[in-house]
Amino acid sequence: MSNDQNDLLRRARNRRTALAPQRPAAAAVDAGPAPLSHAQQRMWLMEQLGQGGALYNVPIATRLRGPLDEAALATALTGLTERHAVLRTRYPRRGEQPYQHLEPAGPVPLAVLDATGDGTEQLTAEAARPFDLTEGPVLRVLLLRHAPEDHTLLLTIHHIAVDGGSLPVLAADLAELYAAARDGVEPRLPAPGMRYAEYARQERARDAELTAAADALAARLAGARPLPLLRPVAPGARDRRAGLHAVPLDPATVEGLRQLGARHGATLFAVVLTAAFATLRTAAGQDDLTLGCASGHRARPELRRTVGLGVNTLAVRAEPAGDASFAEAIALVRGALLEAQQHHQVPFDLVVERLGAAARGADGTPLLSASCDLVQPATALTLPGLDAEHVDVDLELAKFDLTLVLEEGPRPRCLVQHDHAALDGATAARLAEAFAAVLRAAVEDPDRPLAELPGEPLVRADRHPVLAALAAHPGVADAALVETADGPPLAYAVVRGAVAPSGTDLRALLRAAVPAAELPLAVTLLDRIPRGADGAVDRGRLPGAAGAAAPGGSGAAEADRATADRATAARATAATGPLDLVRAAFGELLGSVPPADGDFFALGGYSLVAVQLAERLRTRVGVPLTGLDILEHRTPRALAALLAAREEERRAALTRVDGFHSTEPRTGTVLLTGATGGVGAAVLQELMAQGRPVRVLVRPESAHLPALHGAEIAEGDLADLDSLERAVKDVDAVIHAACTFTEHEVDRAAMRALLDGWSGGPFVFVSSIDAYGRPPGTEVAEGGPSGAPVTAYGQAKLDCERMLFETAEATGHGPATVVRAPIVWGPHHRLRDQLRWGSTGDLYQAALAGRPIALPAAADGEPEQWNGAAWVHSAALARALAACALPDSPAAGRIVNAITGHVSWAEFGTELIRLLGSDSTLDLRPDADPELWRPWHYRADTLAAALQPEPGEDWRSVLAAMVG
Repeated sequence: MSNDQNDLLRRARNRRTALAPQRPAAAAVDAGPAPLSHAQQRMWLMEQLGQGGALYNVPIATRLRGPLDEAALATALTGLTERHAVLRTRYPRRGEQPYQHLEPAGPVPLAVLDATGDGTEQLTAEAARPFDLTEGPVLRVLLLRHAPEDHTLLLTIHHIAVDGGSLPVLAADLAELYAAARDGVEPRLPAPGMRYAEYARQERARDAELTAAADALAARLAGARPLPLLRPVAPGARDRRAGLHAVPLDPATVEGLRQLGARHGATLFAVVLTAAFATLRTAAGQDDLTLGCASGHRARPELRRTVGLGVNTLAVRAEPAGDASFAEAIALVRGALLEAQQHHQVPFDLVVERLGAAARGADGTPLLSASCDLVQPATALTLPGLDAEHVDVDLELAKFDLTLVLEEGPRPRCLVQHDHAALDGATAARLAEAFAAVLRAAVEDPDRPLAELPGEPLVRADRHPVLAALAAHPGVADAALVETADGPPLAYAVVRGAVAPSGTDLRALLRAAVPAAELPLAVTLLDRIPRGADGAVDRGRLPGAAGAAAPGGSGAAEADRATADRATAARATAATGPLDLVRAAFGELLGSVPPADGDFFALGGYSLVAVQLAERLRTRVGVPLTGLDILEHRTPRALAALLAAREEERRAALTRVDGFHSTEPRTGTVLLTGATGGVGAAVLQELMAQGRPVRVLVRPESAHLPALHGAEIAEGDLADLDSLERAVKDVDAVIHAACTFTEHEVDRAAMRALLDGWSGGPFVFVSSIDAYGRPPGTEVAEGGPSGAPVTAYGQAKLDCERMLFETAEATGHGPATVVRAPIVWGPHHRLRDQLRWGSTGDLYQAALAGRPIALPAAADGEPEQWNGAAWVHSAALARALAACALPDSPAAGRIVNAITGHVSWAEFGTELIRLLGSDSTLDLRPDADPELWRPWHYRADTLAAALQPEPGEDWRSVLAAMVG
């Protein structure tokens, strides 16, 4: 038995409060749907906040040469999901809580495509395609055919269903199932492990015990600080684009590290972790460091063959002094690692909850933003009778801001992966070289003091004035800065322009120019900077600035008087009802009622609480509010002012409009769904301009918005099926433009409800060109065939289209029309936000930050092809939809496209650089984001007349309006 194991046993026996890895006395009786495990809950939450995407996709690709039996492979895949239920589990929710919904076993779709080139682009595109956790499935399979006996098999699984320990189990089972299906015999498989749903139930049954243990862990992390080397990243969605720097190591170095560990009673990983601490100690200029590492939950025999997410993150805290030798540091780090491993069952998200404000630094950086790992090179998925070769599919995404890795194998490497938003590439490259040098030095002379090991300080010492950076931004009219006695400064800005920056946008810009120590906690947006008669900032009237040490500011023109009056009224309202209500809601979720200027993160808030708090306030106050609103405004006072302003806007609108809840439709009434969105608002404006009566379906808290146009209101939403059937009753036409975008079951059920209540007249469904998938060729005809793969969003659109045409044919109602639209651009704020999300958002954020804009280019020897975006102006789309809602429309009974034009990515990127005054350059590369490989032009002949651009509807003009 190793020294590590002896120490673990000794510590476990001596520590009375240690958690015993035991099962409940009685196995859980299935009392309904299983909850999510803690690890799954965190992953599900990231998806809800838009921070998932492909980040948690697990691609497994293998080149298979030889006579592949495709039918046997399909049978084996189906058997695999029958055996491991987690692979056919989806994750809907009831109220605020998700649950595990087990789907019946059924055939697993096996998509077979001819490879294009070496197939790399196809594999990357498929592996990066996001999953829909609500609807499932969480397993996708693609088989690329290079030649009759040459294939690449790609399994893409969402991390919510698997971890590293699951993959060998799946590989072995798939190989046996394939061999049995090929040979026509019964598979000889070992008994499967415990079902993951039962594991989740058992973990949740111990929540009280785990929470108590989390208290003890949180106490051990008291006073720990995030790695100062990393830049803070603004809350909310982020692209997680990774950089990877590799330094080769001699195999003898790895063997020397292993022997060094053996001499000191430590594993190879403990030695590598010590080297990571030593490297970061020098780079960050800080002794007290906390690093993350992965730990599994498979010690129990019944879990060793369980497939599911059975990993946890351990926080390892150590404080190696500079005069300690590397050998002495091994003992220190080894002890800290063993201590952390005793608590491997305690979910780290519980520790984060108990830490509260201490889970982040003063600048918002998470405590556990850097990690260390020891990995083996990936191995191929072997199938009997075939030669197998692993194929690397790198999605270039980073789960941690910084990870230091030693990769073993015949050609060992030292790796440093980093999130570009948190650490620049040049610094990461220097860190990789330093890490490799420390590993070599440890083998050569383990008695060398840490202070004398290779490396250099990498924390920037220069200071950049926050006010100067804000003043230089064209969207900032005025700004102020307040220094605090014991924390980061507070920044305030007054913004201007049609598309003004948000506080998050400004803080992201500052993050690129200001050292972490000088970065403001937040940039709070105000209608005006409060100043005294002498022009000095009145910090007593700044939100959150009470008690600050010293004010600072820069003068600029004040906001106009009407804006100031509105701000004053909002603050007065907030000081009574909304502020108390917001503070109470904070207290319900965070344990104590905070002061008015208490910061959400400093009070112990985190992403899940933000979602819950927004839902709670939205329900109680009756105005729109999202989790991202919470993350951006952060204090009860700022949120109360936001709610008060929205409520004031709502009341003012309702007092100006009488009778808008009329239930008697006028002749020719058109039901419009989605009227508060970017497309729906434009359609509403177009219909009203034509003098056509409109009934709109909206949530009660947003009913005032379309009411300003004189529309008839039908309160409800897509999830309220009864409200849909009431809304569609007795109308003469329907334009269905609403969509959840992510909850596809809701979208399908909403379409079914509308069709059940539809009594006749034109029905126009606003679909998407995503329904075409990746079609063959580059010219896409209206209503042409779809090409695999089709996204879950695109498939939901196809399903709704099918329901519409089937209903029209069965009932004789109609005409029915499907309008497939691309990206919609226009002046509405919802449409302007599209620039900041998805593929165009990646380009926008790169231009905003002055980074190179990565665009697709053909690999050497391959012909160049056009890639870009189809787009439509919101006003043109509105004209087209209004025309389709007439009985004699030329689009009646058809699937048509609504396209204003096509813009290449190079044109789009160049224009963004010009509009933003950016220093970015275009970086043409074959490994660019797969979502940008879009060679298609979509024909739009049927609606050409309505889509003809009017003045100001060219792409450059609308893009300029959206950028501001």
